Amino acid sequence: MRVRWGMKGRNILLDEWELPPFDEIETGDYEPAIRAAIAEAERNVEDIVAQEARPTFANTIEALEQADRRLNRVGAIMTNLNECCTSEELQEVVMRLEPEMTRFGMNVMTDRRLYRRVQEVWHDWQDELERREPLSPAPPSLTTEQRTLLEETRKGFRRHGVALEGEAAERYKRNEEELTELKLRFGRNALADLNAWTLHLTGEGDLEGLPESARAAARAAAASRGLDGWVFALAHPSYGPFMTYSARRDLRERMYRAFGSIGNRGNGNDNNETIRRIVSLRAEQARLLGYDTYCDYVLRDRMVGSLPVLRNFMQQLHDAVLPAARRDLADMQALSAEEVMPWDVAYLSEKLRQQRYDFDSEQLRPWFPLEAVREGIFGLFGRLYGLRFEEDRSVPVYHEDVRVYRVSQLPTAHYPLAAEMGILYLDMHPRASKRSGAWMTEFRGQHGTVRPQIQVVCNFSKPTADTPSLLRFEEVETFMHEMGHAMHGMLSEVQYESLGGTNVKRDFVEMPSQVMENWCYEPEFLATFARHYRTGEPLPTEYIDKIRAAQNHLAGWYCLRQLNLGYTDLAFHASGWSDTSDFKAEAIEAAAMTNLLPRVEGCCTATNFGHLFGGGYASGYYGYKWAEVLDADIFSRFKQDGIFNTETAAAFRREVLSKGGTDLPTVLFKNFMGRLPDNQALLKRMNLR
Repeated sequence: MRVRWGMKGRNILLDEWELPPFDEIETGDYEPAIRAAIAEAERNVEDIVAQEARPTFANTIEALEQADRRLNRVGAIMTNLNECCTSEELQEVVMRLEPEMTRFGMNVMTDRRLYRRVQEVWHDWQDELERREPLSPAPPSLTTEQRTLLEETRKGFRRHGVALEGEAAERYKRNEEELTELKLRFGRNALADLNAWTLHLTGEGDLEGLPESARAAARAAAASRGLDGWVFALAHPSYGPFMTYSARRDLRERMYRAFGSIGNRGNGNDNNETIRRIVSLRAEQARLLGYDTYCDYVLRDRMVGSLPVLRNFMQQLHDAVLPAARRDLADMQALSAEEVMPWDVAYLSEKLRQQRYDFDSEQLRPWFPLEAVREGIFGLFGRLYGLRFEEDRSVPVYHEDVRVYRVSQLPTAHYPLAAEMGILYLDMHPRASKRSGAWMTEFRGQHGTVRPQIQVVCNFSKPTADTPSLLRFEEVETFMHEMGHAMHGMLSEVQYESLGGTNVKRDFVEMPSQVMENWCYEPEFLATFARHYRTGEPLPTEYIDKIRAAQNHLAGWYCLRQLNLGYTDLAFHASGWSDTSDFKAEAIEAAAMTNLLPRVEGCCTATNFGHLFGGGYASGYYGYKWAEVLDADIFSRFKQDGIFNTETAAAFRREVLSKGGTDLPTVLFKNFMGRLPDNQALLKRMNLR
């Protein structure tokens, strides 16, 4: 492998740079850079444990926080690009290096010399608390953020097996390395299987019901492959419109079965054995640490706290929405002469929406060109928080589709000083090298005076020769959702990177993003940007009224669908597993109470369920519904005070967004709302109260 060195005679990734040098990085640079960064981090850790000075917060906890900073920086570039701009060569490199990075992390978190130092700092802090007079005016030696970092550091050692001995300790480390490889393999297989299947149509009759936007995109996809006719793929910008509008039920079934069998086709990309091994290893890891199930292990460190509390939450929500979901299904069935099957739901849902509200989401596309939506979202954050977004084409990017914005703070009554807030990378369009979905991540997190570098990735249809990228209303919500995550990271004001921005409890992390979706239904916000891309005509009031009226369209059905995915998650992680378990049968049985449609042979949710097996949502998929309770409650205050109220926005920024994970989520919520969460706002929003 060729290794290229920078101007200073060093690997470019090890040079000192402010912005990632994407225009200079080559795949061959990662391997030597990651290994050099690991070696540097190992030396830093050894310096911590070798010092003779008594352990203190500064020389142990802070030093450990900073020990692997270069490794995290370089690793973030490599792993993030593997998600959105990968290649076979990069995938091979990541498959080699991720286990090595995991091994380094496990060696640190199981180093008993280091843990003893952490324990000494912890005991000194506990002794100080015991000695403190209840009404002492003197501030404690540790701030709230420092106390949280100490607690999280200590907990991290305990949750990563520092107390294990002998074969159990070695087994735990080996399992973690294998799990890293398996998660990467899962994602690689799913992406390859998604890209491998297309539907090539050559007759006009095959396009019945499809809008011109879908036809044009499919025509362009065919032309790019040197084919006549139209090509539809399984990536959402192609798959979603086809399933929603195609009047050809037979073709919808073909598309559905193809999508539903991703990773389950018995080919070289099959994920069945990968899942079996992942689940078995997770169960074993939990048992090694003294937990009954992997879910028990995960939930101990979440807002929900325990499996019984989670099951109660899901059962209550299930009981509340099941009657509405059954009514929704009956209404869809009334539109079909045949039994409703899964490939009919999107199509019948859209027909039902048109019937109920005289509302066709496809008709709204001309009012939501991507660039206008982006400027509308930027404008909202400017209005709420005084932020300005300025494109900077001089910043290096990893793909020509990426746009970069410098985010700055304009002086406001609440933030009187102008300041640079960070860098935002927007990557909006699909390609074969990018996994499906939408997400936010960071190339660098905020800490101290260092500002973040944040990436938002979506898969919106590309512009054509005569039409810009036009979004469906649901995609406007998706963009707003991811920008909510981005602003959680951008407005972070913490001292320690591991506690900044979105580094919060998993069942709290979706709240800041989901709360932003609420603005998409507010006429005052839509009026700021929703204009026809050709005529400049504002989105008609009647359309806004229809958007609002349809906000709860099939709310019961889609809530039950989310619960179905949550129960599928629990099926894998809330029971004991072995390599011989029939995971498909058990998952189907566990989710049966939320599945109102016939099962489709050959389709398997799990084999393409990246949140669970390629990402970090195992035992946590419920978090989307949990966070809905929080976001509905929080937005009720914005509605009461005014959706552009800068006092309320400043309080939300001060008490929640800026704090990251420096305090417990319940504390942050209570500081903003003045009370604990109440689910009545969510039930009201869903018309279930």
